Amino acid sequence: MKIVTATEMREIDRITSERFGVPSLTLMENAGTAVAEFVLAEYPAAQKISVVCGKGNNGGDGFVAARKLHEAGREVGVLLLADSAELRGDAAAMFKKLPVPPINLTFGSALKKNNGIPMFQGDVVVDAILGTGFRPPVSGVYAEAIARINANSVPVIAVDIPSGADADVMGEQAGAVARADAIVTFTAPRPAHVFGRLTSGVIQISPIGSPDDAIVSALRLNAITPRDIVWLLGPRPFAANKGNFGRVLVIGGSVGKAGAAAMAGMSALHVGAGLSTVATPKSVLATVAGFHPEVMTEPLEETEAGTISLRALKGGRLDSLVEHKTVLAVGPGISRHAETAELVRTLVSKYKVPMVVDADGLNAFEGHAEKLNGQGKTLVITPHPGEMARLVGSTVAVVQRGRLNIACTFARDHELIVVLKGHRTLVAHPDGTVWVNTTGNPGMATGGTGDILTGMIAGMIAQNSTKILESVIAAVYLHGLAGDIAREIMGEHCLVATDLVKTLPQAFRRVQRDAQEKFVRING
Repeated sequence: MKIVTATEMREIDRITSERFGVPSLTLMENAGTAVAEFVLAEYPAAQKISVVCGKGNNGGDGFVAARKLHEAGREVGVLLLADSAELRGDAAAMFKKLPVPPINLTFGSALKKNNGIPMFQGDVVVDAILGTGFRPPVSGVYAEAIARINANSVPVIAVDIPSGADADVMGEQAGAVARADAIVTFTAPRPAHVFGRLTSGVIQISPIGSPDDAIVSALRLNAITPRDIVWLLGPRPFAANKGNFGRVLVIGGSVGKAGAAAMAGMSALHVGAGLSTVATPKSVLATVAGFHPEVMTEPLEETEAGTISLRALKGGRLDSLVEHKTVLAVGPGISRHAETAELVRTLVSKYKVPMVVDADGLNAFEGHAEKLNGQGKTLVITPHPGEMARLVGSTVAVVQRGRLNIACTFARDHELIVVLKGHRTLVAHPDGTVWVNTTGNPGMATGGTGDILTGMIAGMIAQNSTKILESVIAAVYLHGLAGDIAREIMGEHCLVATDLVKTLPQAFRRVQRDAQEKFVRING
């Protein structure tokens, strides 16, 4: 799903009406209806609903929502923070259809004096004051209304965006911003919806009539949604066999870190790869083999420290293991031993088979980032901020401040796909396109979840070797969604990496279900 700027969203609305013949009043009617339907579905017991409206089109959406909620039998109060004579265009037309007399306030002092106004109480407040076309700072009666909203504990549903927020800001907002327990926006998300942490609840993107051809953006940013990946999760051919779904080879593990390689091998199978083999030092092979019986193992020569040795390359040992494999996953648990790091750099330059590099496989390129290049082959790297910082010779703080630019630049300069992990994991393609993941939670900040992701990416690529980017974004989305489901079951504190494997079946089913909805929901 494309992410668009506020200016692009206005252009989309204009094109929808002028080129595709959808009246702007219809767009507003559909927007307000979507808000009302959200409130009714998520707060079915709410009887008293306050709708606080500004004088622009956001207020017009609020008038429609108020009418629809009234028609559904709810007790609705409307507060208009303007003189009704100031209303223009579609908002004025929708105001005339209000089934309840509104309260009009034009000065912030009136709000301060009249504490008896019930517009910020009741069971739910709908914030329809300011939309995505607004540019901070907010002042006057609008600022006072936002303060009143923020002072109460009543659930708040924002129409389009929390009032006072700048839709194009990707980080912290400046000035007064209304709190929101959920957001209902329309057609496509804006940058602040995805990056701004505007709500702890859900953000629903509802279609209101704009066809796909009208949704154009120069940002080259996309939010991953179930609709983008569900086609990869369809039924398998009746006569399928394991050879149809690819062969994964995980090269990793070391003394004390055998579980990392084992989890990668296991998760490749759980997303559907036909075969998964872990090549690991001889001394930890039994540990890996005992982890999951379906994962095959291969012993490799090791250093005195129990890590994979360069000797594993001698006599064509690794060559024979790589032969006929669909994808390699290099790095889980492999260690930072100097000889092993040299082996990793050799593997990446030597083999042309699609490859996913993670963990200490990436740390092997600290100070040697020029050797990490995907020219002429498929290369996917999955760094967390610390690993990314080592690759670019910087600090975690710098990486976190410039996540988007750093991921894009590295992907372009090194001709590979970067999966920069963290809140809103980024999948950056060398062509400048970026996909932003909207699943996942802090409970996944625990050892091993990255190894699970590495195996999942490898497993998805194994099944779809001609659809590399699509496979990567599917794995990233499913990984976060499995984590979200695991959190629902056990909470954030008790979640461990292998719980994600247990909840993957539910994640697959949820993607298939959610892809059929008329709207898209993302985590706030």
